[in-house]
Amino acid sequence: MKLLLDQGLPRETAQILRAQGLDVLHVSEIAMARADDLAVLQKARAVTLDADFHSALALSGQASPSVIRIRIEGLRADRLAAVLIDVIAETHEALESGSLITVQPYRIRIRRLADIPPRDPS
Repeated sequence: MKLLLDQGLPRETAQILRAQGLDVLHVSEIAMARADDLAVLQKARAVTLDADFHSALALSGQASPSVIRIRIEGLRADRLAAVLIDVIAETHEALESGSLITVQPYRIRIRRLADIPPRDPS
């Protein structure tokens, strides 16, 4: 499962997750530190602090990729890596099928992209 960590997240988290066998990059490692949200979403499943990723993907009408939004402040690289390992294990099926996943301190919320009604063109 390829994950792309957004700019607001610690770069070291990608290194920790790769050491655990996950296919993870940080946007700064692929010269996308200043890329817009849609460009990041075209590369891989994204992990972000930014609510705009969920909005952009929901409004796009696309069924993928999945986005994990972290809503826990102040996580250092090692703790964020541990949280992501748990979230990926718990939501693996939803991540594979295209979902908006929100991670809060004691809750994970999953919204499948296929369940989001199409946008009204008017």
